[in-house]
Amino acid sequence: MTDKPALRQHLRTRRRRLAAEAPDAAERAAALAPLDALPPFRIVCGYLAQGSEIDPRPLMARLTGGGAASALPFAASRDAVLAFRLWNPADNLKPDAFGIPAPPPSAPSVEPDLVIAPLLAFDRRGGRLGQGAGHYDRTLANLRATRPVFVLGLAYAGQEVDEVPIEPHDQRLDAILTETDYIRVR
Repeated sequence: MTDKPALRQHLRTRRRRLAAEAPDAAERAAALAPLDALPPFRIVCGYLAQGSEIDPRPLMARLTGGGAASALPFAASRDAVLAFRLWNPADNLKPDAFGIPAPPPSAPSVEPDLVIAPLLAFDRRGGRLGQGAGHYDRTLANLRATRPVFVLGLAYAGQEVDEVPIEPHDQRLDAILTETDYIRVR
């Protein structure tokens, strides 16, 4: 299936089913994270799971156990690339331009070394299919233009497809972590 809108609808349904079948997937994935195989990082950016997205908070807790800081993305406007702010789970979050909870404006802005990316589908070549608005692709391209950034897709194993339809602007993942496997791409 190469029709991205139809593929996204199909994959949203699949992800809801996977989430219901594996309520402990986030914890299992976090336990599989190969800390010694990841590049050095100081700031880990995750996300707050929306709907049936796999929850990155257990992974973020494991990754920051060695002293790295946590960050979350925020959208200052619907057209801008995402920016990142330091995040403390005790923070009172404020809705960003999309209504997604984000650290308050008083939280320091940062540039992450490691980005945990949500997705609808992935392939073993690092292809990532997101929600379709291109925010992560534009943001990752912007980050990668200035510095090395390791992008880790977090997904249910059942979100793997043979091939994600890739366009020139799509940013590839460096690795994928699921509740059953760590897949190093580059």
